[in-house]
Amino acid sequence: MWSEVRSSLHEARWRGELSDEQASRAVTALESSPIRVRTHKRLGAEAWRIADEFGWAKTYDAEYLALASLLRCRLVTVDTRLRRATAHLGYVVGPTEI
Repeated sequence: MWSEVRSSLHEARWRGELSDEQASRAVTALESSPIRVRTHKRLGAEAWRIADEFGWAKTYDAEYLALASLLRCRLVTVDTRLRRATAHLGYVVGPTEI
């Protein structure tokens, strides 16, 4: 649910359907909802930042990147588009690079 809602909000803001302020309020409401979260505390904010940095409408790939960054580990992916777009980060690798 968290990834889905966050990504939908980011996409709506990216498309201009929500203002920055509206999206921010919606994310705040999501994060303060009475649902127990089992994730890294900064994952959502970092994924949002990364999606902005790369110009992505959705935050799905950004969540993988954010988690790897926050955990200070490599992200192994078979997604050549993701690998190519993030090569400069230094922590995204393909399976043959392990």
